[in-house]
Amino acid sequence: MKVSLCLVGLTTVSALAPPTTTKTVSPKAAAQAAALAAGCACFVASPSLAITSDIRNQLSYEQVKGTGLANRCNEVVGTGSISVPASGYKLVDLCLEPKTFAVEEEVSTKKGEIEKQFVNTKLMTRQTYTLDGISGKLEGGGSITFKEEDGIDYAPTTVQLPGGERVPFLFTVKELVAKGSGGAFKPGFEFGGSFKVPSYRTGLFLDPKGRGMTTGYDQAQALPASQVGEGAQEELFNENNKVFDVFDGTVEFAVSQVNAEDGEVGGVFVSSQPSDTDLGSKEPKKVLAKGIFFAKVVKE
Repeated sequence: MKVSLCLVGLTTVSALAPPTTTKTVSPKAAAQAAALAAGCACFVASPSLAITSDIRNQLSYEQVKGTGLANRCNEVVGTGSISVPASGYKLVDLCLEPKTFAVEEEVSTKKGEIEKQFVNTKLMTRQTYTLDGISGKLEGGGSITFKEEDGIDYAPTTVQLPGGERVPFLFTVKELVAKGSGGAFKPGFEFGGSFKVPSYRTGLFLDPKGRGMTTGYDQAQALPASQVGEGAQEELFNENNKVFDVFDGTVEFAVSQVNAEDGEVGGVFVSSQPSDTDLGSKEPKKVLAKGIFFAKVVKE
């Protein structure tokens, strides 16, 4: 399902000055970096406090530790253009930072009708849900195609619905193939495609009754008697028969900032994917993630 990018209600305020043409670290920039690191301890990585690549590169491990900056994507300042005329280019350091998660649920309207709507959720996972360091080949020309190859391309995440139900899922862009019309990254350029969503759990996982896909019991203890009779086995089949599900997801990107000098691209994204099935025993829910992204275009 193609999700319109106009749904993304994200506002990122750049609190830092654009990077200068020289790579020399000035005392003023160093002081700004230190102030940012100190401020993050209080702001807890506030979305309004933007951080660029130049500022992040000046921070030490101790300055980043415990501030939440490691879970945030760099932001880009600029409105230039980066052409990808042919093959021989790569997209590296691709980072996806979700800002909101919504889950599709059946909701009762005022007329008493039941319809499916995306419901806002509460994030239960700590600051480890951002994808980062993703890279892959770019093919240019009349259009641009990106094929994901490597990086931290998945993050186990859990959100909570208003009623208290928790929905685990594997936030990912594995094997992403994204295409866009046009031969250059510039503000307004859009590209997107499909990716694979592996199971949230592996075959070695055991459920509370000791059942698993490759290890554990074939069926829960004390249940054989309940499986006697017509249709009794079907009721428990999905619980006993564990499977490693692989689904498809879609994502769309919209470029809003480009730093042509450093080859940086930034903007927003919308991702749609299924949730966890508990190794085949539950029906997956549709999860909608909205956020910002960052990437660098380099020549191989």
